[in-house]
Amino acid sequence: MSGSRTANPRLLIVEDDDGLCSQYRWAFPGCNVLLAHARAQAVALVKREFPPVAIMDLGLPPDPDGVSEGFATLEEVLRIAPQTKVIVVTGNGERKTALRAIASGAYDFCEKPVEIEVLRTIIDRGLNLHRLEEENRRMAVAPGISPIARIVTGDPGMLKICRDIEKIAPTSVPVLLLGESGTGKEALARAVHDLGQRAKNPFVALNCGAIPENLLESELFGHERGAFTGAVKQSIGKIELAHTGTLFLDEVGDLPHPLQVKLLRFLQDQIVERVGGRQKIQVDVRIVSATNANLEEKINRGVFRGDLLYRMNAFTVRVPPLRARGSDIILLANFFLNRFNQEFGRRMRGFTDEAGAAMMAHDWPGNVRELENRLKRAVVMSEHRMIDAADMELSPREGGIPDLDLRTARLRAENHVIKAAMARSNNTLSLAARLLGVSRPTLYGLLEAHGLINETVRPGDGARQAAAVPDETA
Repeated sequence: MSGSRTANPRLLIVEDDDGLCSQYRWAFPGCNVLLAHARAQAVALVKREFPPVAIMDLGLPPDPDGVSEGFATLEEVLRIAPQTKVIVVTGNGERKTALRAIASGAYDFCEKPVEIEVLRTIIDRGLNLHRLEEENRRMAVAPGISPIARIVTGDPGMLKICRDIEKIAPTSVPVLLLGESGTGKEALARAVHDLGQRAKNPFVALNCGAIPENLLESELFGHERGAFTGAVKQSIGKIELAHTGTLFLDEVGDLPHPLQVKLLRFLQDQIVERVGGRQKIQVDVRIVSATNANLEEKINRGVFRGDLLYRMNAFTVRVPPLRARGSDIILLANFFLNRFNQEFGRRMRGFTDEAGAAMMAHDWPGNVRELENRLKRAVVMSEHRMIDAADMELSPREGGIPDLDLRTARLRAENHVIKAAMARSNNTLSLAARLLGVSRPTLYGLLEAHGLINETVRPGDGARQAAAVPDETA
């Protein structure tokens, strides 16, 4: 934008009639009026000033009696500045042309002879809408309250996690990230690395669940030439590649039991032995691990080592699912909408009320990743300017406006808070009870009352825990 902007809103006039230009300048003294008589001038002004509103005559030279040049100008202006509200001016009786302009992206139209009061009302509406959209974009693209660049949030729980990450990042202690798939665990892992003293050194990621078990040891520790069939040359493992930096072990709960022993040994002394080799290699690596599995349950079943867990979880972060983050759903939806608008050259303006209600009602089993993918498809495929629930393949919220009965509203709020506490505590009754300020037996009773037992508590666990603890506030 131009550095010489005034406090008055910029109003672009694209008109080849000098008399009308003078009339417009006189009629809108509260605006910084920018005049263009042809397409080239209009495009240059738009590139420099990005006016919030423009008035455009479709009959422009070299086609003053037609509309071809006007439509070409409209298309180019909106390509450069899709947020500009373009008001087209058409001849009397040319309603079909005006509707075509609206379909091409114009904000509104006004017929000649122009009634200044009507046009002033349309301009005021356009300026207000542009101002609101700008505010929404600022909130979505730069929610400055989040201290971590890759995390878009306004949720108090997520903001606390971000602040905790900031505190722990400068140290070298191992970090364990717990949470469902798609909640942003890798973004937090990168933040641990980027905000710490190892930021300029390697960040190496390995998905323990995506590599066949027979190849995982070599991938992690490396191998020497001839160590096994097909090992035609020496290979450096992920641990060595991460020397002086950070190794991110995603889905560490899927690590085979034999490799858990080797990883535990490495965590104890930071020494690597490649497969087929005898040389002990000293490395300096910070370990950040993540999983969507319940590691305590795996320990009880004997498929995960308790001593390994205690080595990895010097600092544990429980990442809440998207459904427990309230208005973050809409905040993230706007963030992705703006990003994909730019990426795909679209001009989607926002979401219908039905789309907003459907997003808030959806359970988001795939979390932020699911929201991102649904928004990408919607921005690419939607044939309208406002994204609807159907564009995201979401079912419209049943019942429309929620029941306003106070008792029903309280139960609805209680249900939401209980779900959020269970999600944030990774379905650990004692921790969830502390978050809610109640005892474990009381929480178990609430879970039963809301029909959430099967969703949150393994068979027998809740009853056993409730019976074992006296009824006192945690």
